[in-house]
Amino acid sequence: MSDGNTGVPHMVTAAVGARLPGQVRAADYEACPVTHTVRMLGDKWTLLVLMLLAERAHRFNELHRRADGISQRMLTRTLRTLEDDGLVARTVFPTVPPGVEYDLTARGRELLVPLSALADWVVQGRAA
Repeated sequence: MSDGNTGVPHMVTAAVGARLPGQVRAADYEACPVTHTVRMLGDKWTLLVLMLLAERAHRFNELHRRADGISQRMLTRTLRTLEDDGLVARTVFPTVPPGVEYDLTARGRELLVPLSALADWVVQGRAA
């Protein structure tokens, strides 16, 4: 980024705390946890699943019905990714057939704070 009059590099420095090196190595970029998180949140279905689970815990079929257009396979993949990232908890109930419920973890609920701030920023920008 250039140090033009945009002030963007300075805001990034203030937010992140350090300037990026002149050249960012591809391996460093790929290894960055922020890169992983932004990619995960940019997935077509992740935000919708997070917002549905923010309301309350859901069973798989209930999520599938509420997320119009998502395939069972994609919902499974999305939930597994969120579970692997520690954002969603999967609870199996000892019933016949076994019941499975998905809910946000404490870390998943923490993520709702910056997501809400981002949503507010988008809405305010559209109103301007």
